[in-house]
Amino acid sequence: MPDAADTTVLNALLEAAVAAVGGATRPGQVEMARAVTRAINTGEHLLVQAGTGTGKSLAYLVPAAAHAAATGQPVVIATATLALQAQIVDRDLPRMADAVAPILGRAPTFALVKGRRNYVCLHKLDGGYPDDADALFDTGQVDAAAGRLGAEVVRLRRWAETTTTGDRDDLVPGVSERAWRQVSVAAHECLGASCPQVTECFVERSRAAAKDSDIIVTNHSFMAIDAFEGRQMLPEHDVLVIDEAHELTDRITSTITDELTSAMVVTAARRSARYAESAALVEECAAMLDAALERLPEGRLPGIPDALTLALSRVRDTARAVQSEVKPEQGQPLDAGRQVARAAVDEVYDNAARILEERELDVVWLNHDPRRGATVRVAPMSVAGLARERIFHDRTVILTSATLELGGSFDAVAGTMGLRGDGAPTWTGIDVGSPFDYRRQAMVYVAAHLPAPGRDGLGEAMVDEIEALVRAAGGRTLGLFSSMRAAQSATEQLRARFDEDGTGIPVLCQGEDQLATLVRGFARDPRTCLFGTLSLWQGVDVPGSACQLVIIDRIPFPRPDDPLASARTQAIGRMGGNGFMAVSATHAALRLAQGSGRLVRRMDDRGVVAILDSRLVTARYAGFLQRSLPPFWPTADRSVVLAALSRLDETAPPPQPVDDPTGRDSLGGGTGPDGRPVAGPPPLPTSSRSAVVAGIAWSDELDEELRDGVTAGVTVEELADHLELTEDAVRTRIEQLGLDSLFPL
Repeated sequence: MPDAADTTVLNALLEAAVAAVGGATRPGQVEMARAVTRAINTGEHLLVQAGTGTGKSLAYLVPAAAHAAATGQPVVIATATLALQAQIVDRDLPRMADAVAPILGRAPTFALVKGRRNYVCLHKLDGGYPDDADALFDTGQVDAAAGRLGAEVVRLRRWAETTTTGDRDDLVPGVSERAWRQVSVAAHECLGASCPQVTECFVERSRAAAKDSDIIVTNHSFMAIDAFEGRQMLPEHDVLVIDEAHELTDRITSTITDELTSAMVVTAARRSARYAESAALVEECAAMLDAALERLPEGRLPGIPDALTLALSRVRDTARAVQSEVKPEQGQPLDAGRQVARAAVDEVYDNAARILEERELDVVWLNHDPRRGATVRVAPMSVAGLARERIFHDRTVILTSATLELGGSFDAVAGTMGLRGDGAPTWTGIDVGSPFDYRRQAMVYVAAHLPAPGRDGLGEAMVDEIEALVRAAGGRTLGLFSSMRAAQSATEQLRARFDEDGTGIPVLCQGEDQLATLVRGFARDPRTCLFGTLSLWQGVDVPGSACQLVIIDRIPFPRPDDPLASARTQAIGRMGGNGFMAVSATHAALRLAQGSGRLVRRMDDRGVVAILDSRLVTARYAGFLQRSLPPFWPTADRSVVLAALSRLDETAPPPQPVDDPTGRDSLGGGTGPDGRPVAGPPPLPTSSRSAVVAGIAWSDELDEELRDGVTAGVTVEELADHLELTEDAVRTRIEQLGLDSLFPL
C-alpha cells in the first residue's frame, strides 16, 4: 500500500477524489489534507479551521482512506448533524472510494453507525417486549379514534417487514416519536447476546459491518457514549476525526447530563411491579419527590435543600432494593420485560445517587415544565478534563469546523476541550482560509445608531430598522433572533406593516411548520423572509439570491439565568480569570460566526449581514467578537447598506432550484391525506443509507436501469455485466428495491 506521508500519492488521491465529486482542488483543501496526514503520522492532535467551500470533507476522508489502507486500522468520523452524515455516506465516500481504488489497490470500505434507538427491534416487533402504556394498536387493526398515530404505526409495521436496514432514516415520510417507540428499544433495554434474534438484529449487523470497514461514520453523541460509558460500540481505532467540532463540548455535556422527575420514578415502579414486591415503595416515593421539587424555584441549586435530600435518598434507597429483586436468579433467562424494568430502575437509582453526591464539578438545577412537571438536572460544569482523558488519550484526534478560531485564536475552543493547561496533550491549530473573497462578496453592517437592546423585547426603533432593511432587499431575508419570542414578535409586526400597505413580502416564522418545509419555501421565493432562532443560526444552507440579507437582532450571549454558563463564569472568576470573556463572550463569538456564515455559501453569493446591536462597536469586548466574524467589508453607514441591498435586489438572478424530498418508504405510496398508507410501487431511493452497497453509490440513473432490466426479464448475470458490477451487489440492490419478487434470485 502507498505511504500516506508521500505527498505525491496524497496529491494523486485528492485529485482523483475531487474529480469524482465534480469539484476542483482548492489550495485550502490541499493544505488541510497535508496537515491531516502529518497529524496522523506524528500523533499530534490537530485543530483545522476551514471555511465554507473549502471541501474539508475530502480533505480528511482522503488521508483517512490512505491511513486505513496502509495500516489496516479504521478511522472514525464523528459529525454533529444528520445532514453532514448523509453527505459523507451517500455522496462523498462512495465516489471517493471508486476514485482512489486504482491508486490504493482496492476501494476503501465504509459504514454508518448509529445508536440503537435508530433501528427497528425485531424482537419487539414479534411481541417479545411488553406493550408500551400508550400503545394504540394491535397487529392488524387501527382504532379509528387513534387517528394519525394509529395509521403511522400500521404503516411502520408494514415497512418493517420489508426494510433491509431497519434504519429510521430510511423511512420517508417518517413517523412520530411515539409511534417509533412501539418498534424500537433503548440501549439499556436491549437483551444483547441473550436476545433470540440477535443474529438477525439490524444493529448488530450494522456494527459487525463497521468492524470490517476502513472508515466508520457516526455522530458526536454516539462517539461520546462510546468514550465515556465504555460500551465499546466502536471498533478499536487510532485516528478520530471530529467534524463540526465547534459543537463538540455541547454534545458531550448533553450526553452526560442526567435528570430525574416524579414521572420517571412512577414508570420505573410500574415496570418492575411484577418482578419486585418493593416496587410499591418506589411509587410512594414519587409523590414525596414531586412535593419537594414543586416547592423550589427554577434555577440552579447551589446546595440540595433538606426536603429534596430526604426525597432523593428515599428514591435511591428504594430503587436499590428493587434492583436486587429485579435481577434474575442464577441460570434464569433474562426476559425483555425484566430488562426494561431493570433499565428504568437503574436510571432512577443512578440519577438520584449522582445528584446526592454533589460532586465538585457537577451543577444541579431545576426546571418547571408545563408538560413534564418539575425536573431536576445535573451536568458537569466543564467537560475539559473528561474530554482530555477519554477522547484525546491513545489516539490522534483531528477537529475541524468553519468556526474554531475565536477572537483570532484557537485557545478559547481548545480550552473547552481540555487542550490547555498543565498536562494537556500537544496540538497544532491552522486556518486554511476560504475560497470566498468575503470583502468583495459581502458587507457586515452594525446599526450603531440603535440603542443597546434591553430585556423588554424588540423596541420600535429595531422593528423600523428591520423593516427598512427587508424592504430594500426586496425580501430575501434570513432573520436570526436571540429568542423565539423576539422572532415571533418581529414576524407579527412586519406582517401587519406589509399587509397594511400591500407590499406583499411573505414572512415565515420557525415553529409554524416543519423546519425543512419552511426553508424550502424561503429558498424558492426570493421575496420571502424566514425568521427564527437557534436551529436557523447553524442549520440553514440557502445559497444564491434567495438569501441576500442576514439579520441578527442582538449579540447571542447565553441567558443570564443559564445554570451551566453562570456556574462556569463564577468558577473562572474565583480562579482569577475573566469568566465573562471565557464563557459568555466565547459563546457569543461562536454563534455570531455561525450565524453570519449563513450568507455566503458559494463563490457568486452577495449580500449583507446586519447586526442590530450597537455593543458590537461600543463595548470593551467588541474587538474580540469582530475578529470572530468572517472578514466582510465593515460599515455602520445605513444609507450605504440600503443602497447596496436595493442594487442587489434589482440585479439578482433567479433563486437556485429546490427539490422536494423523495420518499424512501418501501411501501411505495407513502400516506394519503388521512395518514393511511397508500399502495404503490417501491420508490427509487435518491439519498438513502441503503443506496450504498459494498461501497457502490446507487444513483437514480443506475436504479432506473436496474428496474427496467428486471421488468424486462434480464437475468442478474446480464445486469451485472451491463452495469459493470458484481452479481452480489446487483442482487443486494434488487432486494433493497423490493424487486426480488419479480423473478427468482
